[in-house]
Amino acid sequence: MRTIDIHAHFIPQSMWKTVETGADWFDITYQEENGVGFTLGPKGKDQVPLPKLRFTADQRINDMNDQGVDIQVVSVAAPLYNYHLTPQLGLELAQEVNNEISEMVRLYPDRFAGLATLPMQDVDVAIDELDRAVNHIGLKGAELDCIVNNNNWDEERFSPFFEAAEKMGAVLFYHPQPNNNLATVRNGSYSIPNSFGVLLEDSLVAATLIFGGVLERYPDLKICIAHGGGPACFGAGRWDRGWQVRSEARINISNPPSTYLKKMYYDCITMSETALRFLIDTVGIDRVVLGSDWPYVSWDPSPVSWINNLNSLSQEEKEKILCRNLESLLDI
Repeated sequence: MRTIDIHAHFIPQSMWKTVETGADWFDITYQEENGVGFTLGPKGKDQVPLPKLRFTADQRINDMNDQGVDIQVVSVAAPLYNYHLTPQLGLELAQEVNNEISEMVRLYPDRFAGLATLPMQDVDVAIDELDRAVNHIGLKGAELDCIVNNNNWDEERFSPFFEAAEKMGAVLFYHPQPNNNLATVRNGSYSIPNSFGVLLEDSLVAATLIFGGVLERYPDLKICIAHGGGPACFGAGRWDRGWQVRSEARINISNPPSTYLKKMYYDCITMSETALRFLIDTVGIDRVVLGSDWPYVSWDPSPVSWINNLNSLSQEEKEKILCRNLESLLDI
């Protein structure tokens, strides 16, 4: 049985070549402090796990072998979305990233699959780039931030995007900013934005897609949310109660919110066997997939070993998480 990891990050070699000259790469600069690397951009300062985020494809494969991962689904590091750029510069960034991921997939089709980044600041341009990524250069879908320049995903401007993604069969993987998110404005200390803020963003985008009626209008959308969807499943009972007693919660959806939670996918990055078991019991084993957050999370020894050693999972459940669910979702 092979193993497939949907959550593996990437910084293009083209960025490293640019910042090494002292120039910025689409408003991103780079610095090192005491051997620790950081990207600096409009979204703030983000640590870069070195040396792994500078790895070539061959070096990644060696690390995957050590981790027991057969296939990585590669997507850009979230601080590089850069939705603030003009549509033209956003498209140039996306094409540079997507072409490099596509080349990895072309050279190593048995080891890599890819998700595009898109210039979501212009929906029409984003649709065209998604079409190029999925239908012309071999990628499986796109990775998306949980909000686009203060615009939520239930806004009408995004409807043509969801319609196109549904028709293409593209996988949409939602991943928030690690250090510039909902928690940052309340308490940016103690690594709270990274350890808790990302979970708030994951849950909020799930709620937005559900209550906003996106999943009702586009029932065949393939959506996966990072970090186990945050606390979304824990809140499902309260969401359903709100839908029952508050008319505004029923404006866009005809079924209880928990119904739509079971239509999305979630990676297994809960860091807790109890939380993972609750996720599985809430959405169903067919909706949970392997994720590692490579290389930001240090697994000991690997995410594959973690899943295989969980006593609460049956062998069939382990196989579905490690491989079968993503084989079906990604058609690989």
